[in-house]
Amino acid sequence: MKVGGESLKFFEQYIARDIKELVKQDKVILVHGGGGMVTEIARKLGKEQRFVVSPEGIKSRYTDEEDIKIFTMVMGLINKDLVRTLIKNEINAVGLSGVDSSCIVAERKKKIIIVDERGRRVAIEGGYTGKITSINTQVLDLLVNNNITPVIAPIALGNEGEILNVDADTLTQKLASYFKPNYTIFLTDVEGVLLNGQLVKSIKLDEVNKILPKIGTGMNRKVLSARDAVKSGAKVAIISLSGKENPILSAIRGESGTVITQ
Repeated sequence: MKVGGESLKFFEQYIARDIKELVKQDKVILVHGGGGMVTEIARKLGKEQRFVVSPEGIKSRYTDEEDIKIFTMVMGLINKDLVRTLIKNEINAVGLSGVDSSCIVAERKKKIIIVDERGRRVAIEGGYTGKITSINTQVLDLLVNNNITPVIAPIALGNEGEILNVDADTLTQKLASYFKPNYTIFLTDVEGVLLNGQLVKSIKLDEVNKILPKIGTGMNRKVLSARDAVKSGAKVAIISLSGKENPILSAIRGESGTVITQ
């Protein structure tokens, strides 16, 4: 499952309690984001953050050499806070990033295409953002097979040994392609996928492309990652609200969220 953004505020109150129930019978891998905190702390340090939009309408953080240091620092802080909370709830957890044991390797994007404020496509330097190329699951297998819950920060090791920012939703999907889980869950700050203010309870794979132009920036990335998770082996993917009682268990029971299925 992936938790990030506003969902992190509800981790101790709701999410950790659900994970405590889940680990009694299932293996859980947790991926986290935390871009909001990165932006907040970067501004306090005097480093304004830049966001860019791809021709496909996907919004992402632009990470330069100074940004990646702030990003790594803040993600490390979030990671240990989540592990602390899980251990407090009697869950055996270990925090790590993709740099640890080279478990997530990415290729640094030398150039990226963005749409500028005039709507034109332009190529800019890629900065320290990476495209995941491989996942070394040896460490993750070792952890989950010994009933230890991995908590993974979206930081990868570059092919040239550099630290790279990778998208947490995409990382969740890549992990799903290896572990082929029963559920891949994306916890967010809304009920699920909304069209005209109404919750879409179920989306089939062949319906995704029709829906994408109708949903907002941010949610489109989650829907694409959920689609790809199902395509690559997850039985279902669920996008669901984090800020309520039993957010994960209710999603698994089919009581909340948007389910993406074959």
